[in-house]
Amino acid sequence: MTRPFADLHVAVLMGGLSSERQVSLSSGKGCADALEGQVAKVSRVDAGRDLAQVLAELKPDVVFNALHGEWGEDGCVQGVLETLGIPYTHSGVLASALAMDKEKSKAVLKAAGVVVPGGGLFDRHVVSRTHVIPPPYVLKPNAEGSSVGVYLVREGEPPCPAPGEASWTYGEQVMVEPFIAGKELAVTVLGEKSGPRALTITDITPAKGFYDYEAKYAPGGSSHVLPAVLPPHVFEAALRESELAHTAMGCRGVSRSDFRYDDVKDELVLLEVNTQPGMTPTSLSPEQAAHVGMDYKALVRWMVEDASCPR
Repeated sequence: MTRPFADLHVAVLMGGLSSERQVSLSSGKGCADALEGQVAKVSRVDAGRDLAQVLAELKPDVVFNALHGEWGEDGCVQGVLETLGIPYTHSGVLASALAMDKEKSKAVLKAAGVVVPGGGLFDRHVVSRTHVIPPPYVLKPNAEGSSVGVYLVREGEPPCPAPGEASWTYGEQVMVEPFIAGKELAVTVLGEKSGPRALTITDITPAKGFYDYEAKYAPGGSSHVLPAVLPPHVFEAALRESELAHTAMGCRGVSRSDFRYDDVKDELVLLEVNTQPGMTPTSLSPEQAAHVGMDYKALVRWMVEDASCPR
């Protein structure tokens, strides 16, 4: 971008069509509020299927993509923005689509030398009737985020019936992975021009159960310790693997890698890479940025200044 930051017209995309709509509205509001007073104009766009027409009429200098989940995070909206030729934040079409597909992203990460969980994709009706791998295990949609549709099946429990029910809307195949005991960790990465930079590591403890949708977004749903208290070799490995994952997936802007660390087996496993990390009041990436001296407004500004097209 050649225009001064203060002269920019930024359109913030929020809401959208996915099951993560409410999270996106919260992220988008925070980012739009942060930009007010920093740039010349902020347009808040509840993104629908007429997005291309809306943006063509608004003619923003930059699009801040605060959408989460299907359509907004999986390469579809990115393709619209590429077609319109508008600079935008976060990752491009390929990296977004790849990261949203858990099976394919695991294959790419494994090929890059990152340790990922075992398991695989199974028919949702089979999973609802029988244990396809020995419990404990986690089952989740192959292409959703924010722990939507995630279930933990413990030892001694029957198979989870949810995937076989008519209300299941997350696809005909379900990702089933062995449950990894231990710590829930997250690392935010900024894709700087000099190379990806991991900020720090957060150790997440849910108030109850596991790190599901409520634990992520409800006030008091989880407690965060940062920097995480870990053996030095594990801390360093999580930072480096998150940077490696960012590069291997072709991410741009901000990404967040989620890990499990089994402190009994001394095993660090990368669960997934998020190309559109949450920007809500309880989100991890703004909290990590603040820890290293970049407050919320500064993080949002960095993301806008990093915007480009193509990505």
